[in-house]
Amino acid sequence: MKVILTQDVEKLGQSGELVTVKDGYGRNFLIPSGKAVLATKGSIAEVELMQKRAAKKAEISVQEAKELAQKLESSNLTIAVTTGEDDKIHGTVTNVQIADALMEKGIEIDRRSITIDADVKTLGEYTATIHLLGELKPQLKFWVVKAD
Repeated sequence: MKVILTQDVEKLGQSGELVTVKDGYGRNFLIPSGKAVLATKGSIAEVELMQKRAAKKAEISVQEAKELAQKLESSNLTIAVTTGEDDKIHGTVTNVQIADALMEKGIEIDRRSITIDADVKTLGEYTATIHLLGELKPQLKFWVVKAD
C-alpha cells in the first residue's frame, strides 16, 4: 500500500514523502491516526508540486545565507562596555550584545545561533561563530572597546 506521510514518522520517513507500507500498518495505524493519507494520482501530483516549491525555496534561502555569511565575515563590529580597574569588563560580553550590535547595522541574527569562541572579560579583539544553514558557519570578528 502506498501512502503519503502527513507527519514525520520515526524509521519510516518525513512529512510529504511517498512510502510503501504493509496494508495493515497503513489502514489500521497510519491513516486513522492522521499520520498518512492514501496515495492517489491527485495526491501524488500535489506532493510532487509541493516538493518542487520547497526545493526552489530552499535554493533561494541557501543563496541568501551565503550572501549573509559574506556580509558577516567582512563586517567590523565594535561593542562598547564599561570597565573597571585594569580595563577589566564588568561581567562579560554575551551573544545577546552581539545580536543587538548586528541589529543596529541592519543584520538580523537570532542570538541562539551566535557562539562566542572565548570568554570575553577584557578589552580586545575576539571572534564569534554564526550558525546559519547546515555547515555554513561564518566567523565574525568583533572588538570590545571602552565606553566613553
